[in-house]
Amino acid sequence: MICFQSVIRPSTTTPARAMFSRTLLAGAACLAITACGDEVEAGPEPISIVGSSTVYPFAQKVGEAVIAADGGMVAPMIESTGSTEGIDVFCQGEGPTTPDIVNASRRMTFAEFNRCQNAGVTDIVEVKVGRDGIVFASAKEKGIDLALTPGIVYRALAANPFGEKQSNTSWSDVDGDLPSEPILVYGPSASSGTRDALLDVVIKPVCTANSEMAALEETDPTAFERNCHALRSDAAYVEQGEKDDLIVGKIANNPRAVGIFGYSYLEQNADAIKGLPMGGVMPSAATIADGSYPASRPLYMYVKKAHIGVTPGLEQYLAQWAKSWGAGSDLTAIGLVPATDEQQAKSADAIANQTVLTAADFE
Repeated sequence: MICFQSVIRPSTTTPARAMFSRTLLAGAACLAITACGDEVEAGPEPISIVGSSTVYPFAQKVGEAVIAADGGMVAPMIESTGSTEGIDVFCQGEGPTTPDIVNASRRMTFAEFNRCQNAGVTDIVEVKVGRDGIVFASAKEKGIDLALTPGIVYRALAANPFGEKQSNTSWSDVDGDLPSEPILVYGPSASSGTRDALLDVVIKPVCTANSEMAALEETDPTAFERNCHALRSDAAYVEQGEKDDLIVGKIANNPRAVGIFGYSYLEQNADAIKGLPMGGVMPSAATIADGSYPASRPLYMYVKKAHIGVTPGLEQYLAQWAKSWGAGSDLTAIGLVPATDEQQAKSADAIANQTVLTAADFE
């Protein structure tokens, strides 16, 4: 008798989906046993990973390498939920119905760390897996050309640049040297670590260079958030959820549009899109690695120590990461920018020794 096993998955990514998807898989296995008698035994539950859309293709590649090395392993279940939503689900507790790992394109905040602690997720291993750049891109053929700077991006996309209502409708409104084309940017949603990094790495530094705006962080945090840490919400900035490949498609087919996503998506789609310079520097693996590209950032993976040795294959998966993030690896071939040798050694040590993140690490 031949048995087939199917799992019905929701069409949208939600915390409930991430929380119970492994339970669904286990249930499907039980149904297979019921339907086919004792001929089929339920296999082990897969490693469950949620989080960043930017880290997603690298995590997938590592999973493929683990399966190639050990054909008996179950393929990891990796869901692109966005860093913020992923961390929220990760921090809801420990056990078989919760994720083992969350990928993040920004560092976990101290508030998120405390939320984890309060929910019983007390031992978290933090691993920097490499670097990435926040790329601004347009269509390769006849796409709009923009010489961007952090200041231009802030004035074009901030909700209230320097406390004023956002009124720029064309790039030339922002800077007279730019084209008289409407501002149309496809970018990440509020759940995305790419958006958080855009706000922290590009938007906020420009705003806080103004002493009056900087003072608001202490005197009026709500106004500071509105002026220095929020994007416009009109048709000039169109959220595209966690689907960076959808943004690539949008801008490749619209020469007037600009997209924002992680560098790996530029690397993988160089035949259809082109990067735009930031501060006179083009996004590349070299400029992101040396920090000369203004919008670069580290990428992270957070692991529940309590799940190591319990979730089958988790140790092998983590060890494969440590073998995969160096120069010339499969991951760099799809756009990961390696961290420094020193950081790679530190990250490998965190995996090997299961080093636990502490409150002091945020000081």
